[in-house]
Formats: sequence, C-alpha cells, structure tokens
Amino acid sequence: MIEIKPTAPITAEVRVPGSKSYTHRLLIAAALAEGRSVIKNMLESEDTLLTLKALERMGAVSAVEGSCRIMHGTGGRLVAGGEIHLGNSGTSVRLLTAVAALAGGTTVLTGTPRMRERPVADLLDGLRQLGVSAVSLAGNGCPPIQVDGAPLAGGVVNLKCGVSSQYLSGILLIAPLSTNGVEIRIVEGPVSKPYIDMTVDVMARLGVAVEREGYERFFVPGRQAYRSGAYQVETDISNAGYFWAAAAVTGGRVKVRNVRRDSRQGDIRLLDCLERMGCAVHPEKDGIAVSGGRLTGITVDMSDIPDMVPTLGVVAAFADGVTDIQNVAHLKAKECDRLSAVATELSKMGINARCTDAGIRIQGGVPGAADIDTYNDHRIAMAFSVAGLKTPGLRIKDEACVEKSFPTYWEVFRTLYANGKDR
Repeated sequence: MIEIKPTAPITAEVRVPGSKSYTHRLLIAAALAEGRSVIKNMLESEDTLLTLKALERMGAVSAVEGSCRIMHGTGGRLVAGGEIHLGNSGTSVRLLTAVAALAGGTTVLTGTPRMRERPVADLLDGLRQLGVSAVSLAGNGCPPIQVDGAPLAGGVVNLKCGVSSQYLSGILLIAPLSTNGVEIRIVEGPVSKPYIDMTVDVMARLGVAVEREGYERFFVPGRQAYRSGAYQVETDISNAGYFWAAAAVTGGRVKVRNVRRDSRQGDIRLLDCLERMGCAVHPEKDGIAVSGGRLTGITVDMSDIPDMVPTLGVVAAFADGVTDIQNVAHLKAKECDRLSAVATELSKMGINARCTDAGIRIQGGVPGAADIDTYNDHRIAMAFSVAGLKTPGLRIKDEACVEKSFPTYWEVFRTLYANGKDR
C-alpha cells in the first residue's frame, strides 16, 4: 500500500513510455515479417512482454540492443506454441488467438481467473467463418482457448465488435497472410474505433494494404508480406492522461513530452474533455501541457476512449456539478468491471457516483480520505493516485499492479513533487 501526499498546484514536465497498444501491434507485425526489425521506444511492461514471449514460443526470435528491441520475424511461418499463459492481458489473448491460426498445430491460450471470465466468443465465431478451428475449452466463450492452426485460405467474415475492437484487429493482422484475402463486414459495433485505426496504421507502416469503408467493411488482399525495418513506438497517450489529470485536479500545469495532438491514439481526446471541464491545453513543440482551472461537470460519450473513464471519473469528483459518462458498457469486461470499480471507490471517498446501464454519473464534491482497492487493475491504481494529490489520507492498495502497463509509474509520479524538475 502506498499513501499519496497532497501537494500545492503542480508545475512539472514528465516523460512517459511508449504506447502499449502500438507495442503489441508492432511486435506481432514484426514477428510475422521476414527478417530483422528494430523496434524503438518499445514499452517493456508485463502485458507487452507476455505478447513477446508468446511470439517467441511460436517461432520469432528477439533480442535487446541498447535501448531497442530486435525482432527476427518468421515470414508468417509460425509453430504451435503449446499452452501459453497470458496473465490478465486481454490484448494479448485476443490478438494472439488470431495469430495462433497461422501456427501449424495446437496452441492453447489461457490466463488468470479474471482472464478466464473475459469474453472472446465473437472472435472465435469470426475465425471459424474462415475455417479456423478455435474453441473455448470451458464452453463459455472465454479462455482457455484452443486454436488448431493451418494454412489460412481467407474468405468473408461477418464480425461482431460490440464488446471489443480487438476481435477485428486480430483478424486484420493475420489477413494479409491468407491465400485469397479476407473481407470483414462489421455487423455490431465497433467500440473503441481508434484502436482499429492504430492496427491499420501499423499494417500500412509495414507495407500491407488494407481497403476499408469507414468502420463497416474491410478487405485485406491475400499473399502479402509484412516488411521488416526500423519502427518507432510513439508515447503512450493513455499513460500521459494521468499527468494531465494531475494538473486538472491540483490547478497546476503539467507538460508531457513527445506527444502530439494529431496522434492516432484515441485517448488524445481526453484533452477535449479536460478543456470542456475548464482546463487549458497548450500544444508545444516538444509536447502538450495542461493547466488546471475551475472544473465543471460535462456529459460525454467515451465509447471510443474507454481506458480514460477512470481518469476522467477521478477528475469529475473534483468538479462542480454532474459528469455523465456514456456508452461504455464494454468497460465491464476489462481487467475488472471498471464502471463498478470507479463508482465503488469514489463512493468510499464520499462522492455520489452510480453506474447507469451503459455508463456512470458522478456528482462532484469534496473527496475525502480512503483506502482504494485497485482490483488488480493498473488503470484504477493510476487514476486514483491523482486524487491523492489533492485529498489527504488517500492510500492505494496493491500499487504494484501498474507493472501491467507502466512499470516506472511511481517513479515518474514522484517527479510531480519536484516543482517542475524532470528527474
């Protein structure tokens, strides 16, 4: 357990690591490429290392050279990985379930008890439409998942993406290695659209063509090859958000270096939300700063940026009026039920917060001291740490869960007390 000490309005500059979402996708694409790729600024976290180790089990070879990760790809010629434990990394399980379809033989993907409750049934249905043998061993549409890989012919998939856009991303990533190409028609959703854009962006950077009609239809021609090369992972906007939120809550000014407002990462939209609540956003040559102001509640659809809901929920606790976060029912299937977790922990702090059918309503006020349960969820831990910068007596339980996506979080967080000295 760690106690967060309140501080005066913060003036600071910080750096955060590379994007988790881009790291997963670049690792997979590089593993499917022929030859040697150099990945710069890769996020080395619990989740991304689980993906890396799984790819090594399926035939890729990796090494570290200086600050870079080297990946020697397979050209799509994967071997069966046997049983692979992927912790509670939903991204790893969903993307690699699709990747395992390319591996000759049987691969079983499993994880923690919580992971074995997280749904992948719509992805399995999509893979079966392509002739892939992919089943939930428990029969409930959740891991463990058994995939019997074989040459991928291709075909047409009618895919549901109302729970996760990762179902689409997984199939997109393997589609160029099919014989006849893959057409994907979206019949539900998709949620979290910016993550689809990131997948298509990575594919394009590695030389793969994708035809699309918005978010309704995608066609990936077959017999393509991923191109090896040198690739840069951009800064993680999700993790930048906690430091912008720190500025909002304390009325200070925090700059996150090496981020751009035109990022394809959808979580950059948190800046729009903070502006609407009363903050000022300052794009600069070497990053983006946020200055806090008097906060007021807003109504906002966060269906495309669900990972930012805990962050905005904490900021909303300090705002005047009600913040109504809408269309994020898919948060119930994350590392924990994040809607319930945010409402429960804010309520402990004396804030009126309640879940709706597909969102959460938060009446701002004066949050009080509490011991925050993190539910082994990195985003709950990091979001609520921000509240402690303003509220005395706030303690975060099981703070090490941040290893999942931001192993150096507490080290960077401590620089907020250094009055702008970025150590």
